[in-house]
Amino acid sequence: MTNSAEKEAGINISIPIPEDVNVTIKGRMVKVEGPKGAIERELWHPGLHIQIEKRDTGNEIVIKADSIRKEERAMAGTYASHLKNMIVGVEDGFFYKLKVVHAHFPMQVAITKEGKGVSVSNFLGERKPRIAKVEAGVKVEIKGKGAEIVVSGINKEAVGQTAANIEQTTRIKGYDPRVFQDGIYLVDRGVGTGV
Repeated sequence: MTNSAEKEAGINISIPIPEDVNVTIKGRMVKVEGPKGAIERELWHPGLHIQIEKRDTGNEIVIKADSIRKEERAMAGTYASHLKNMIVGVEDGFFYKLKVVHAHFPMQVAITKEGKGVSVSNFLGERKPRIAKVEAGVKVEIKGKGAEIVVSGINKEAVGQTAANIEQTTRIKGYDPRVFQDGIYLVDRGVGTGV
C-alpha cells in the first residue's frame, strides 16, 4: 500500500550526468554525447516528463510523472535504464564476446566486403555461407584465427542485437545439440572494448 504523501509526490527519478557527457532534450528526442560518440533516441510516454536540472553537485536528468500508476512507474524505470545505458555507452562502450566452436566441419568466419555482415562458411559442410547482419554503429572483430568474435559499440541494444544475429546464424535444427556442438556461442559481455 502507498501512503498519501507518496501519492501526492508522484514519480521522480534522478540520473546524474558525468562531467564529460553532454545531454540535450528537444521535444521527444534525447541526445547523449560523450568521448566515444553520440546516441540519439526518442523517449516519450503520456504523463512522463524528461528534463535536465542543474544542481550543486552537477547536472541531472530527471524523469517525472504526476501519477504513480503501475504503467507510469514501469515506463519511468525503463527510460531510466535506457538513459543510464546511453551515458555508459558514450563514456565506455559495450562489448560481447562470442566463441566459434567446431568439431565436425572447420568453419570460416569473416566480415563481408561491405562490413555490414558476418559470413559463416562451411558450417556443417554447407556450401552456401550464412550471413549475420551487423547493426549500424557496431564494430565486429575476428580474433585468434577465427576462434573468437568481439562485437563492440556505444549503443547497447545494437551491440546485443548484432551478437544475437551472429549466434542465431549457426542455430541448427534436426541435429542433436549434445552431439553437434558446432556453432557460435556467447561467452562474455560487459562495459568497455573487450580487449
